[in-house]
Amino acid sequence: MNINSLKLAFSKHKYNFGKIFDLIIQLLILLSLVTFSIETLPDLSSENRQLLRHIETITVIIFTVEYIIRLILAKKKLRFIFSFFGIIDLVSILPFYITSGIDLRSVRAFRLLRLFRALKIIRYSKTIRHFHNALMIARDEIILYLFITFLLLYFAAVGIYYFEHEAQPEVFHQFLTAYGGR
Repeated sequence: MNINSLKLAFSKHKYNFGKIFDLIIQLLILLSLVTFSIETLPDLSSENRQLLRHIETITVIIFTVEYIIRLILAKKKLRFIFSFFGIIDLVSILPFYITSGIDLRSVRAFRLLRLFRALKIIRYSKTIRHFHNALMIARDEIILYLFITFLLLYFAAVGIYYFEHEAQPEVFHQFLTAYGGR
């Protein structure tokens, strides 16, 4: 066996390891989202709640290790930290550490940030990356479309308010009610 065949075998193995790692992370993200949903069930036994906490702890540890490894391997560390994926990775694990051992209702709201883990799956999906690239290509057109749509809705609401205010003052007592507000 020569050196070139060893390099080829290693690169194939490395590619398979990367695909397996991506698949494991995707499954952990889905598991995390499912456990988040299950823990909201009101009649859940304490044993099941404990199991869900263990699953949460294990997934957060794995996500934390992944984040640390990505940070260590990043050539430009600050750029990684403040990148879209860096922020998503951090926001998906930070609530666990902030709320650990604290049972305050205001701090519990941070646990909702765990849902950002769903956004982590973007990194591992080729189709979503293609969709993201397409959105970036059409970004200016989309912004223009949204701006024109907003203007048209605004003009329609102004028209509805001015034409309907006198006929139905109890319904259209202010401009925002034309948008469907109360």
